[in-house]
Amino acid sequence: MNVLLDTSIFLGKFLYYFLESLYYKIIPKKKKDVTGEIVLITGAASGLGRLLAIKFASLGAILVLWDINEEGNMETCRMIKEERDAKVFAYTCDCSNRQDVYRVADQVKKEVGNVTILINNAGVVTGREFLKTPDHMVERSFLVNVMSHFWTYKAFLPAMLEANHGHLVCISSFAGIVGINELSDYCASKFAAYGFAESLHFELKLLQKSKINTTIVCPYFIKTGMFEGCSTKYPLLLPMLTQEYAAQSILNAILEEQLYLIMPRFSHVALFLKQIISTNMMMTMAEYLGMDISLASFIEREKSGEVQTKTEGKQQ
Repeated sequence: MNVLLDTSIFLGKFLYYFLESLYYKIIPKKKKDVTGEIVLITGAASGLGRLLAIKFASLGAILVLWDINEEGNMETCRMIKEERDAKVFAYTCDCSNRQDVYRVADQVKKEVGNVTILINNAGVVTGREFLKTPDHMVERSFLVNVMSHFWTYKAFLPAMLEANHGHLVCISSFAGIVGINELSDYCASKFAAYGFAESLHFELKLLQKSKINTTIVCPYFIKTGMFEGCSTKYPLLLPMLTQEYAAQSILNAILEEQLYLIMPRFSHVALFLKQIISTNMMMTMAEYLGMDISLASFIEREKSGEVQTKTEGKQQ
């Protein structure tokens, strides 16, 4: 009897939410108001992070900008203040350093308030064959691309739970759901970031019944410095995404409280085929799409012997 009742309830809810999703495909959800929300963006010194900061400022949000690049971060702050009368706070923070994240997080809570929208956007990429990737670069990929998410969540999630209000945004990557050659450490860290964000989403919704939202973003190559020199064989199928298009799409996904955002649309087809075709068919498709040569002209960005922490908006 309980099985029949549970199944009936499940089917009823499933049908309801299926029809609801179809409705929202035709008529988009009403975008939420972020006026007065405290939005923290990591990797805000340039690229995607800078554009997201500018867009959120235009909507009346209070901006908290984090980046290891102090000069670029202050430039983002200056650009926003020149365009509008906005509240913007810039902090220099090394997201690969747990103590630094916790220290600056405490400073933010004292000087600005509790963060209500957290956008983990900072990231690094190596772009080398696996056996040519030094251990310290592998470790740095994981520290910046995924471990920093654990630390920022631990710093700001408690206040969100107490208020039962907040939004967690993970800028993962298409390389976080599909393996790509010469990006072994990057893919592994992005898969981890995706899995962490999705797991925590279910924990918050199923166990804690909270109203905290999650958005997981998985874009293909974005035209920023992170993936300079990368190319796509067939732009009509897998185009290099412009920063403006990516930033606006991410903003819309956050305002409409979407859980997943995968760009471009053809990526959905590739993901579906990955599940049903044979290994040889998959390799043939990868070669056809140019995945074997997409990083052939990749230009590694280095500073003081280390790959720079740049705004996420890369191949994601």
